Amino acid sequence: MSPYDTILRDHVALVARAADFAARRHADQRRKGAAREPYVNHLAEVAALLADTVDAPNAWLVAAGWLHDTVEDTGTTHEELTGLFGHVVADLVAEVTDDKSLPKAERKRIQVERAPHKSPDAKAIKIADKISNLRSLASSPPDDWDRTRVLDYVTWAESVVAGCRGTNAALESIFDQSADAARRVV
Repeated sequence: MSPYDTILRDHVALVARAADFAARRHADQRRKGAAREPYVNHLAEVAALLADTVDAPNAWLVAAGWLHDTVEDTGTTHEELTGLFGHVVADLVAEVTDDKSLPKAERKRIQVERAPHKSPDAKAIKIADKISNLRSLASSPPDDWDRTRVLDYVTWAESVVAGCRGTNAALESIFDQSADAARRVV
């Protein structure tokens, strides 16, 4: 096996292990939308968006896309991710993780405030996450969300992504299309 083949195998294995770990940790979770999709669909979409739009292959970024909600939503620790996936992946996940001990409005404000200061890879994850959320709102909004709440989410997502622009033109274009689609549905 050539050194290139070894590296490629290691990168594929990293992404596969991240997908498996994320699916197991989120196994009982569902999206908020009326369709109640398995939450893992969101993680897969974020990872796929990252894989499809980066200029150069980046297994660490795609793995972090799979894992981006594990610390926030499943009780997984940064130390656990570091041990399983390395510090690059764990640090990316930490960079996009909200502090759930804060009130929701404060977490949302902090996302907007800190977005411009994120690393390029963290910005890409944020944009991909917002794309997936907007697509979900457009295809299956939660039953208890009225037009105003959907539009408020779109406006807030645009504020977060405004601080991430200049990182990935392809993701930014997909985001803009997704925001337009979410606005038209309601």
